[in-house]
Amino acid sequence: MSISNNVTMFCNAKPHVFEKAKMLRENMTASEKLLWEHLKGKKMLNLRFRPQHPIDRFIADFYCHPLKLVIEVDGGIHKSRDQKEYDINREAELNSWGIKIIRFTNEEVEHNTAIVISEIERVCVEIKAG
Repeated sequence: MSISNNVTMFCNAKPHVFEKAKMLRENMTASEKLLWEHLKGKKMLNLRFRPQHPIDRFIADFYCHPLKLVIEVDGGIHKSRDQKEYDINREAELNSWGIKIIRFTNEEVEHNTAIVISEIERVCVEIKAG
Protein backbone atom coordinates (compact mmCIF):
# COMPACT_ATOMS: atom_id res chain seq x y z
CA MET A 1 0.00 0.00 0.00
CA SER A 2 1.45 3.36 -0.97
CA ILE A 3 1.52 6.33 1.34
CA SER A 4 -0.89 8.27 -0.88
CA ASN A 5 -3.44 5.45 -0.66
CA ASN A 6 -3.04 5.41 3.10
CA VAL A 7 -3.73 9.14 3.31
CA THR A 8 -6.76 9.09 1.04
CA MET A 9 -8.38 5.76 1.79
CA PHE A 10 -7.48 5.40 5.45
CA CYS A 11 -6.83 9.05 6.39
CA ASN A 12 -3.61 8.10 8.18
CA ALA A 13 -5.15 5.46 10.44
CA LYS A 14 -2.59 4.11 12.90
CA PRO A 15 -1.66 0.42 13.21
CA HIS A 16 -3.74 -0.07 16.39
CA VAL A 17 -6.86 1.09 14.49
CA PHE A 18 -6.18 -1.52 11.78
CA GLU A 19 -5.82 -4.18 14.49
CA LYS A 20 -9.12 -3.20 16.08
CA ALA A 21 -10.81 -3.15 12.66
CA LYS A 22 -9.59 -6.69 11.98
CA MET A 23 -11.01 -7.85 15.31
CA LEU A 24 -14.34 -6.17 14.52
CA ARG A 25 -14.45 -7.83 11.06
CA GLU A 26 -13.98 -11.19 12.75
CA ASN A 27 -16.80 -10.42 15.21
CA MET A 28 -19.42 -8.63 13.14
CA THR A 29 -22.91 -8.30 14.61
CA ALA A 30 -25.78 -10.26 13.10
CA SER A 31 -27.07 -7.06 11.47
CA GLU A 32 -23.66 -6.24 10.01
CA LYS A 33 -23.32 -9.78 8.65
CA LEU A 34 -26.75 -9.54 7.04
CA LEU A 35 -25.97 -6.22 5.37
CA TRP A 36 -22.52 -7.44 4.33
CA GLU A 37 -24.17 -10.26 2.37
CA HIS A 38 -25.79 -7.58 0.19
CA LEU A 39 -22.68 -5.40 -0.17
CA LYS A 40 -19.76 -7.79 -0.61
CA GLY A 41 -18.44 -8.88 -3.97
CA LYS A 42 -19.55 -5.65 -5.66
CA LYS A 43 -23.18 -6.84 -5.48
CA MET A 44 -24.44 -3.29 -5.14
CA LEU A 45 -24.08 -1.29 -8.35
CA ASN A 46 -20.68 -2.93 -8.94
CA LEU A 47 -19.25 -0.84 -6.06
CA ARG A 48 -16.65 -2.18 -3.65
CA PHE A 49 -17.57 -1.80 -0.01
CA ARG A 50 -15.10 -2.61 2.74
CA PRO A 51 -16.30 -3.87 6.13
CA GLN A 52 -14.93 -2.37 9.36
CA HIS A 53 -12.75 0.08 7.49
CA PRO A 54 -10.23 2.32 9.34
CA ILE A 55 -10.52 6.06 8.67
CA ASP A 56 -8.12 8.07 10.86
CA ARG A 57 -8.99 7.08 14.44
CA PHE A 58 -12.45 5.80 13.48
CA ILE A 59 -13.69 2.51 12.11
CA ALA A 60 -16.58 2.67 9.65
CA ASP A 61 -18.94 -0.31 9.60
CA PHE A 62 -18.86 -0.22 5.77
CA TYR A 63 -16.98 2.13 3.45
CA CYS A 64 -17.08 2.72 -0.30
CA HIS A 65 -14.01 4.78 -1.14
CA PRO A 66 -14.93 5.85 -4.71
CA LEU A 67 -18.13 7.42 -3.33
CA LYS A 68 -16.63 8.45 0.02
CA LEU A 69 -19.66 6.82 1.63
CA VAL A 70 -19.84 5.29 5.09
CA ILE A 71 -22.71 3.05 6.13
CA GLU A 72 -23.21 2.66 9.87
CA VAL A 73 -25.35 0.00 11.52
CA ASP A 74 -26.27 1.22 14.99
CA GLY A 75 -27.11 -0.95 17.96
CA GLY A 76 -28.82 0.10 21.16
CA ILE A 77 -25.73 1.84 22.56
CA HIS A 78 -26.20 4.58 19.97
CA LYS A 79 -29.36 5.69 21.79
CA SER A 80 -27.42 6.92 24.83
CA ARG A 81 -26.83 10.64 25.15
CA ASP A 82 -23.04 10.29 25.32
CA GLN A 83 -22.93 8.05 22.26
CA LYS A 84 -25.24 10.36 20.30
CA GLU A 85 -22.90 13.28 21.07
CA TYR A 86 -19.87 11.20 20.04
CA ASP A 87 -21.61 10.16 16.79
CA ILE A 88 -22.46 13.78 15.94
CA ASN A 89 -18.84 14.87 16.43
CA ARG A 90 -17.50 11.85 14.54
CA GLU A 91 -19.88 12.52 11.66
CA ALA A 92 -18.83 16.19 11.52
CA GLU A 93 -15.18 15.19 11.33
CA LEU A 94 -15.79 12.62 8.59
CA ASN A 95 -17.95 15.14 6.70
CA SER A 96 -15.05 17.60 6.82
CA TRP A 97 -13.06 15.05 4.76
CA GLY A 98 -15.88 14.89 2.21
CA ILE A 99 -17.21 11.59 3.55
CA LYS A 100 -20.99 11.11 3.70
CA ILE A 101 -22.51 8.89 6.38
CA ILE A 102 -25.82 7.09 6.32
CA ARG A 103 -27.12 5.24 9.36
CA PHE A 104 -29.47 2.39 9.94
CA THR A 105 -30.46 0.65 13.15
CA ASN A 106 -29.98 -3.06 13.72
CA GLU A 107 -33.76 -3.37 13.66
CA GLU A 108 -34.04 -1.68 10.26
CA VAL A 109 -31.40 -3.96 8.77
CA GLU A 110 -32.93 -7.11 10.26
CA HIS A 111 -36.63 -6.36 9.70
CA ASN A 112 -36.64 -4.07 6.66
CA THR A 113 -33.64 -5.30 4.71
CA ALA A 114 -35.13 -4.54 1.29
CA ILE A 115 -35.88 -0.94 2.28
CA VAL A 116 -32.35 -0.49 3.67
CA ILE A 117 -30.79 -1.90 0.49
CA SER A 118 -33.01 0.32 -1.64
CA GLU A 119 -32.01 3.42 0.36
CA ILE A 120 -28.31 2.58 0.09
CA GLU A 121 -28.69 2.13 -3.68
CA ARG A 122 -30.55 5.45 -3.92
CA VAL A 123 -27.79 7.29 -2.04
CA CYS A 124 -25.09 5.63 -4.16
CA VAL A 125 -26.81 6.65 -7.40
CA GLU A 126 -27.30 10.18 -6.07
CA ILE A 127 -23.60 10.50 -5.16
CA LYS A 128 -22.48 9.04 -8.51
CA ALA A 129 -24.70 11.53 -10.35
CA GLY A 130 -22.92 14.33 -8.49
